[in-house]
Amino acid sequence: MIAGVFAPPQADHDASPGGSTRKVVERRPADDRAGPPPASAPAAARTAAANELGEVPVLMYHRIIAKPQSSLDRRPEDLRAELTRLAREGYVPVTAAEFVSARMDIPAGRHPVVLTFDDGSNTHLALDAQGDPMPDTAVGVIMAVAAQNPGFRPVATFFVNHDPFTLGPRTADAVRWLVQHGFEIANHTTHHLDLAGMSKEQVQKEIGTDQRMIIDLGGAPPITFAFPFGAFAHLDWVDHGNAGGAKWDFAGLFLAGWKPASSPYLKGYDPRGIPRIRSQGKIKEDGCKQFCSEAWLDWLAHNPDRRYTSDGDPRVISYPAAKAGYLAGRYRPLGRAY
Repeated sequence: MIAGVFAPPQADHDASPGGSTRKVVERRPADDRAGPPPASAPAAARTAAANELGEVPVLMYHRIIAKPQSSLDRRPEDLRAELTRLAREGYVPVTAAEFVSARMDIPAGRHPVVLTFDDGSNTHLALDAQGDPMPDTAVGVIMAVAAQNPGFRPVATFFVNHDPFTLGPRTADAVRWLVQHGFEIANHTTHHLDLAGMSKEQVQKEIGTDQRMIIDLGGAPPITFAFPFGAFAHLDWVDHGNAGGAKWDFAGLFLAGWKPASSPYLKGYDPRGIPRIRSQGKIKEDGCKQFCSEAWLDWLAHNPDRRYTSDGDPRVISYPAAKAGYLAGRYRPLGRAY
């Protein structure tokens, strides 16, 4: 599962796999028929071809390493090329927390992208003697691409395990640097074990101790989580809990890879199973010819009507009138059709 394409099960959005009918109305529409009809969008939304009901690529990276040792590894130059492509095609990075909280404040005509890095590798962040990111780490590459491409926001989400970035006594400095620069530190369990065969106590301890560690290092209490190995399991135990010295109530749970994510304003958007796209070119193995980043970015470029395009106004949600029926009910007061 770690190297392949993961398609989540088609579960009832309001029921847990164990049969619970716990509603999560605070995270998705309680009634898709609710609210007044959408208002007309301003002319600027039409000019920008805004479609805030479109799809958002959530890209998944692992190690950024000069000599890849697995299909999940990417070289610094691969990352640099992909981020440069994103910048040139009008994408603006947002964090996973901003995505699930529907707080994607980006300029009109631009498209959000979520950059996620799993496992807290030392290839993601290392600090030089002055406390700045090393240039060939993930953070170093992100900062360099942003400096060369005005408007490309240098942020990403790091789903970390125990001892993130393996920096020893400098770990707190690294976390502090990331937080100060707008990056997100998020939960990926303490030991990166497959949760599928664990008891509730074991699952929640893995999550709670990771949550506690991130907070103790100076990170904000994480509101997003990525399943280790993409193993979509024990949803209610993962979703919320209290163990290991910390509480959590995640606003978004991320999978291992598959396709672009639905807009959080869309009917049927499920924050408890958000797909990601593995970063890779169109190689035949592991389904990358169709399902990895190069293929999906090509598809979005060729199908611009399917891509999330911002109206530049975070107070409203704009989209073509033909898509009005797809807006989730709770957001209808904010809807603006054209």
